[in-house]
Amino acid sequence: MGQLISLLRRDSTDEGGSRVRKRRDKGLREVIDLSANRVQADKANAARWDIGDVSNITLEEAPGDWPKEDLSELFTPLTNEEESDVNNLLNDSGHSKKIIVRHEPSNIEITKEKLWCLRPHGWLNDEVINLYLELLKERADREPNRFLKCHFFNTFFYKKLACGKTGYDYQSVRRWTTPNKLGYRLAECEKIFIPVHRDVHWCLAIIDMKEETFHYLDSLGGKDGTVLRILARYIMDELKDKNNIEIDTSSWREVSVHLPLQHNGWDCGMFMLKFIDFYSRGLILSFSQEHMEYFRRRTANEILRLRAD
Repeated sequence: MGQLISLLRRDSTDEGGSRVRKRRDKGLREVIDLSANRVQADKANAARWDIGDVSNITLEEAPGDWPKEDLSELFTPLTNEEESDVNNLLNDSGHSKKIIVRHEPSNIEITKEKLWCLRPHGWLNDEVINLYLELLKERADREPNRFLKCHFFNTFFYKKLACGKTGYDYQSVRRWTTPNKLGYRLAECEKIFIPVHRDVHWCLAIIDMKEETFHYLDSLGGKDGTVLRILARYIMDELKDKNNIEIDTSSWREVSVHLPLQHNGWDCGMFMLKFIDFYSRGLILSFSQEHMEYFRRRTANEILRLRAD
């Protein structure tokens, strides 16, 4: 295990300070529109909430010749009818325990009270996050040529995996990914998304099977090597168990990218969901804090329709 834990080497070296700089990592450019003062404020918030080392947050500028992609569908305004439906449910305080939607395949039920986490300033709950991930899974099944082949673990997976006396328990999650249950093996996926909840903060870990890399995405700029070391051990055990393949993740890289960062203490869950949404499309993270109110309403609408677009 000692040699395994040394597996992750940095793909890049962050520079201190808050000057705008450029990266040349192909396919990993993240464009953010934060000021230096805002970055310093986010560092202070992260330090106060004890969510990790954010001393190396820097800003990034996209070059003028970076290819432009049509992202209009990701920011399509809701129709008047959709706006009305969302407003009625998010603003109506009556019958809070009433079930609004039930997702039969996953048996997830969303009550009006659960959906209220999508109001401004709300902290996203497990039910809303997990239902949205189910909708992303169904979206990819509907249009496999349009979206990447991904696996979306729910919010309980990492908690189970990282439990036990040693902080690692593969057996507790071994049956989560049987071919009969999934219809595929994780070895066939391009990306594996793992939500990580740290007390009051949502982060995202990614195992990139195609590129043989690991990612840890925190909208407050923190890092957590422990999470990635646990996942490195997990994917070795998983491929051995399901595919009888032995791999050595010591050659896999931990990739650090520059992310859009949150400006407050409540949008981490929404940032995490959009990290997953954009990356499952194979897109760069072309959004910022200013889009979070729209994303909340869009997510509410998609949950009401039980369909992610």
